[in-house]
Amino acid sequence: MTATGSRNDRSRSAGGGVVVAFLLLLMGTCAVVLAIYGASSLLRGPSMTAPALPFESGLLPTQHAVSRYHARWYAVTILFLAFDMEMIFMYPWAVVVAEMGRGAVIEMFGFLAVLLVGVVYVWREGALRWT
Repeated sequence: MTATGSRNDRSRSAGGGVVVAFLLLLMGTCAVVLAIYGASSLLRGPSMTAPALPFESGLLPTQHAVSRYHARWYAVTILFLAFDMEMIFMYPWAVVVAEMGRGAVIEMFGFLAVLLVGVVYVWREGALRWT
């Protein structure tokens, strides 16, 4: 048998050992999680049922849980999402801007200009005015 044939046999048998080690680690982790869960249920005192109220930092709620928001918050939300999308596009752009050169910089300034036009429009319409 050649040297490469015996090496392939050894790597195949070592791969089976990795699977067995992974399964043992998985079973051990499950056993530890179950042991901790069992110990916590034994050491826990009697459970007290919470009232059927929405949780609001431990305080009693001051308004109904399904109350409506003022319409001005929708414009702020859309503005936030627009700038959130800006960041999603700018991270990959920052990685490749050196390779792409001047064209990538010009395209990003165009993208930012469109966003700036949107902000100016929202501002001029008074959507960001709180009174």
